[in-house]
Amino acid sequence: MDAVSAPIRTPWEEPPETGGAVEVAEGVLWLRLPLPMKLDHVNAYAFDEGDGWAVLDTGLDTKKSRAIWEAVLSGPLAGRPVRRVVVTHHHPDHVGLAGWFQTHHGAELLTTRTAWLMARMLTLDEQARPADETLAFWRGAGMDPALYERRARERPFNFADVVAPLPLGFRRLKEGDVIRLGGRHWDVRMGDGHAPEHATLWSREDNLVIGGDQLLATISPNLGVYATEPDADPVGEWLASCERLSAFARDDQLVLPGHKLPFTGLPARMRQLIDNHHGALERLRDWLVAPRTAAECFRPLFAREIGAAEYGLALVEAVAHLNHLLHRREVIRWRREDGAWLWQLAPEEG
Repeated sequence: MDAVSAPIRTPWEEPPETGGAVEVAEGVLWLRLPLPMKLDHVNAYAFDEGDGWAVLDTGLDTKKSRAIWEAVLSGPLAGRPVRRVVVTHHHPDHVGLAGWFQTHHGAELLTTRTAWLMARMLTLDEQARPADETLAFWRGAGMDPALYERRARERPFNFADVVAPLPLGFRRLKEGDVIRLGGRHWDVRMGDGHAPEHATLWSREDNLVIGGDQLLATISPNLGVYATEPDADPVGEWLASCERLSAFARDDQLVLPGHKLPFTGLPARMRQLIDNHHGALERLRDWLVAPRTAAECFRPLFAREIGAAEYGLALVEAVAHLNHLLHRREVIRWRREDGAWLWQLAPEEG
């Protein structure tokens, strides 16, 4: 990247209205779907393919989202069919209605192998109560005892609640592919950290980039560790992905992200995304002069109070940053009597 990059700018001040669309480039429509959480929306995009449309990312499988899509299909999409659905990664706000488009509209699904396998596996893994491994992971992270007791008795979030069943069959996207979408050729480049094998698309004909949740303008995506892979290092994978993708970033590119507003100034944003996590890691190192649980590391990582609605995401992100330091052999950890891991800076070698 250049030493001096153009500032980050958002060409549109407002998002599309619900059920409406904004044309962000020739033949490319920007849409929005609601989410029932603090981050209250996800972006979707429709690409004009002449006799039909290709849709990128879908929103959750809810009655409200289906109704919005029906309005979009008869309105901005002018009654032409959705023939293909592209999914950037497996998270439910992006893949939620992919199976619905396949089953009810006959659309072909294009996504990465990991995204398809993760989404299909998770929709089939329905649980009435948290698994024993999840409970052990929460205890190991030092989850607040009152919150632990409540969540241990509750039905956990299940993909099947908001993700339509995925039928067999998809077209794989992989690193180095070139695909035709909306009259353009796109280079497929993978990111990691927020989601494994997260697809980003880079147009060869013009300055468009499909960023998904890998390339966001004003927020950083969650980097979380879960009971499924408790020793994972998504922070390391994220930083490596950002460095790798930075080589393709230009100031004039218009990035179409999974959340918030489209933006330009990608080189500057890539540097911010990298620096933000290096800064968080440096604050965490200072904090770990004394032993701490993951739940006690919110202050240096987030510099604000974490409410109950955000607690779960904050906890898995704290574990992710601690794991990164562990992989780098900068910290040590040991079990407390209650099962929680205590983390501390590794002693300096003499």
